[in-house]
Amino acid sequence: MSGSPAVVMRLVASAYTVAEKAGAIVRKVLHSGELGIVEKTGANDLQTLADRLAQQSICASLYRRFPKITIIGEEDLPAEEIKEDLIENGHSEEILQKTCPAEYSGLKEEELVVWVDPLDGTKEYTEASRLLHHPTGALTPHKGSDTSQLHSTALWLLDNVTVLIGIAYEGKAIAGVINQPFYNYQLGSGAELGRTMWGMPGLGAFGFTLKEAPGDRRIITTTRSHSNKVVTECVDAMEPHEVIKVGGAGNKIIQLVEGRASAYVFASLGCKKWDTCAPEAILTAVGGKLTDMHGNAYRYDANVKHMNSAGVLATLRNHEYYVSRVPQSVRQALKTD
Repeated sequence: MSGSPAVVMRLVASAYTVAEKAGAIVRKVLHSGELGIVEKTGANDLQTLADRLAQQSICASLYRRFPKITIIGEEDLPAEEIKEDLIENGHSEEILQKTCPAEYSGLKEEELVVWVDPLDGTKEYTEASRLLHHPTGALTPHKGSDTSQLHSTALWLLDNVTVLIGIAYEGKAIAGVINQPFYNYQLGSGAELGRTMWGMPGLGAFGFTLKEAPGDRRIITTTRSHSNKVVTECVDAMEPHEVIKVGGAGNKIIQLVEGRASAYVFASLGCKKWDTCAPEAILTAVGGKLTDMHGNAYRYDANVKHMNSAGVLATLRNHEYYVSRVPQSVRQALKTD
């Protein structure tokens, strides 16, 4: 093996440090307490200063090094000059040392599409901020107090937050990076905050310990804030032993790969391609699967519609079983792309 690393490996190596930079931005804005919240389509569809700055940082940093890639970000932002302190020029040397799967070794920049969610779990992020900056002083909790309860709730909410950078080729998710900005937050001010995981089908997934959910229990993870009758009907049809309601698509995939859930079931509109590209790549890299509720794969070409209109079903194992449990009424309610 000789020459420089494959383009896609260089892109993933850059995306890794870029995601870490974005995570740091997300933390900094939270601690400032000045979130600059605006509603996009309603109270459950928010955008914060962290969303805006993180996306600017991600897009500008990647475009500087890979000017021919296509980047599609969640936030519709005006074109403006990006401050130099938002640019991340580093890369992960560890990723560059990995051997690129042969099928991707010759890919060119212009063939790659990058899907970016700069802050997945914005609703939970804003709720956590309100609790942490509560007048009772939740940032400095006292054990056993109401303040301590507020603090614990805020930490749980922050676990939902991720930064997602997915890379696609010919419509398939071929690499993904997920940063959890507040990982280890519960350990206090002395702990190293955040972690970054990444994966590539044919190479593997890194940054976490793969664990399967108990084989004798069906544990379903689903939406915390976007439920409706169809979502509930579909979850119930899985005959779950337990249902975990959390925020963020990235967070739900982490639940799967770390053994806290058996399936991610979301039988509704709402999830977009930037929510699922990176998580799907990591899940696929460890043998899992993400599809719509009909069992059909989503495509991540530059020209596809952004909405995952037929819902999301993701599993680490036994995907066909969960597809088979989707009621006909749910299938009829959700059109395929």
